[in-house]
Amino acid sequence: MFSMVDAELEKPNFCEGKRSIFFVSDLGSELSLRTSLSGAVNAVLFGSGEVNAVYSTWDDLFQTLGKAAKTERLVVVLDEFPYMVTAYPPLASILQRIWDQILKNSQIMLILCGSYIGMMEETVLGYQAPLFGRRTGQYLLEPLQFKDARLFYSEFTKEDRVRAYAVYGGTPAYLNTIQPKIPLDKNIMDGILTRGSFLYDEVRFILQQELREPRNYFAILQAIAAGKTRLNEIKQATGIEGATAYLGTLQQLHLVERAVPVIVS
Repeated sequence: MFSMVDAELEKPNFCEGKRSIFFVSDLGSELSLRTSLSGAVNAVLFGSGEVNAVYSTWDDLFQTLGKAAKTERLVVVLDEFPYMVTAYPPLASILQRIWDQILKNSQIMLILCGSYIGMMEETVLGYQAPLFGRRTGQYLLEPLQFKDARLFYSEFTKEDRVRAYAVYGGTPAYLNTIQPKIPLDKNIMDGILTRGSFLYDEVRFILQQELREPRNYFAILQAIAAGKTRLNEIKQATGIEGATAYLGTLQQLHLVERAVPVIVS
């Protein structure tokens, strides 16, 4: 089984009770990532005494996983997989080959995760990606709905719960910054509008990760935030003639949504 999801999984919940390897990639070098993953693989397959052994190639590492999953189920979660491909671009092609030759005939459950939709589509899900067509499942983990998100700030008044959801949405990491014993307006001032706070530059960080030309996207989002919600209004406010294409990309990234009114004559 070869599954792919677009957000982070929590090992204590998903992998509980299963023989599993859970690896979170970072922005390190190819060697540092291979060394860290080697340690995670060895600790599960061979015990803590072998964690310092480093596989000399990615082929060796994935082949070892295939051998371990020949006779029993093995869950392997590679979180932030696009970072691994960025550090070593041939990795996706190597995994494709090993999957076709070995892993697909084993009992491995391979889960590739990523926080950024654009990077996941480019490295894993896209038509030209080496791993295209090999997945058995694809899940986009959506933000929490209001009924669940409000549990993060249950001490707020009913009105402020609605306001908090309008501001923070349903992303757990953002909701976790809320201090429910402090008034909502102070939470917003200290946690969003104060320079250096966790959420102050979050939009810029996300767009820079997801997009190659963030400047125009910034301009469009600023126009929408200012109440310019019609296409002509957005074009006039930004001076961008190709606004339709930019809006389409923002829709694919689930950053904006198109709402078409029902006109009754």
